[in-house]
Amino acid sequence: MLTTIIMFGIAVVLTVFAYSRGVYIEGLKFSGKTFLGVLPLLIASFAVAGMVQVLIPKDIIAKWLGKEAGFKGIMIGWLIGFLIPLSPYALFPILASFYKIGASASCLVTLIAAWGMGTVSRLPLEISILGPKFVLIRVASTFILPPIAGLLAKTFFS
Repeated sequence: MLTTIIMFGIAVVLTVFAYSRGVYIEGLKFSGKTFLGVLPLLIASFAVAGMVQVLIPKDIIAKWLGKEAGFKGIMIGWLIGFLIPLSPYALFPILASFYKIGASASCLVTLIAAWGMGTVSRLPLEISILGPKFVLIRVASTFILPPIAGLLAKTFFS
């Protein structure tokens, strides 16, 4: 709720600033186009998230991504995060549903960290643009840092 209030506050301040510069209509048009472009994906993502909550048994989530999964769950979260090619609009509603049915914060933090640091689907483009040495170093950090983030989350959420 607090995040929503903050975002609305920022939106109001920026809209007032855009109004003072005479560009608020252009900003509102762009906002509307963005909203309409993302809306179908949001609807589908929330539908998937809802179905995940009722179709995946809680004991399976608890076994593989729950507190009882321990370090194995952190590594499973890392693997899923590294392999999953979803946009944030699709990923976060699904992860929220996992959290509601028993996934631990440490596993989800690991998953999000691995996903954010770069999924497998980006490797070909990244190699072609940045070169294999750069990508190798970045991928190596992806092996190390997300599990560390998960262990830190485990400490804070325990």
